Amino acid sequence: MRLDGPGSSNFEDRTGQGGGGSILGGGGGILGLLVPLILSRFGIVGLLVLALGYCALGGLGGGGILGGGGSSPTVQQGERNAASTLPAETRTFLTGVLGSTERVWAQVFSAAGQQYRPTVLTAYTGGTQTACGAGRAAYGPFYCPGDQKIYIDPSFFNELTQKFGAPGDFAQAYVIAHEVGHHVQNLEGTLDRASNAQRAAGEAQGNAIQVGVELQADCYAGVWAKNARNPDGTPVLEQGDLEEGLTAAAAIGDDKLQSQAGQSVRPESFTHGSSQQRVEALRRGYTSGNPASCNYNRV
Repeated sequence: MRLDGPGSSNFEDRTGQGGGGSILGGGGGILGLLVPLILSRFGIVGLLVLALGYCALGGLGGGGILGGGGSSPTVQQGERNAASTLPAETRTFLTGVLGSTERVWAQVFSAAGQQYRPTVLTAYTGGTQTACGAGRAAYGPFYCPGDQKIYIDPSFFNELTQKFGAPGDFAQAYVIAHEVGHHVQNLEGTLDRASNAQRAAGEAQGNAIQVGVELQADCYAGVWAKNARNPDGTPVLEQGDLEEGLTAAAAIGDDKLQSQAGQSVRPESFTHGSSQQRVEALRRGYTSGNPASCNYNRV
């Protein structure tokens, strides 16, 4: 990849601030315990339901951390002033990818007569507070609809290479672009519609809805990759980059992960799609360069 464009200013560095602590107070908090379960079972749509539910509690005096007058999570002054542990090269990469996604999606939204409102990318170490609960590095990168932020512990990139066998800068950029895709879905109202549809669905059907959401985010990542350009008009992706992303998509398919965990492969339990589906979705977005081709949703 060659990222020559300006980096995004919509970036928050929380590295060096320590663990995420409790959102509801004491011992990790109820939301902190729920987040990994919700992510594994319901994915991004489940986080939306969790965030909306916590927002409702906040409106009833439960210490809400979303907008509208709710109180903010308690952060000790020492944590707030902690020195960053983020290497300059990693920061440049993160902000560069985010900035590129902002330019592409701003063009897409503008062509539709709409304005793109960027997400914020938050880098942290170990754990951090989010509107969806206490984020942990073990969850992997995720998008929280409650505060419209992407959260990532950059050490995940090492795991992507060593555990999943998916090295390369575009493999890492694909992960970020996938989460930006969830933000686009949030702006489009897709996450709300999927959440409503899941409430009325059985388990297998609800999982299928979630798979559609995830595959669309993969496809949106491909749309960004196809349209990403440097200021001189040259493509951001170079020869071999797409293959890095496809390798990463194949490595995190539900069937592959279930097999690696020693479990039987159960398609009805998939929440993110099979390796083949994820590869196809990323390739479809890249081949077309058009978000209209990413019609995976069942809502």
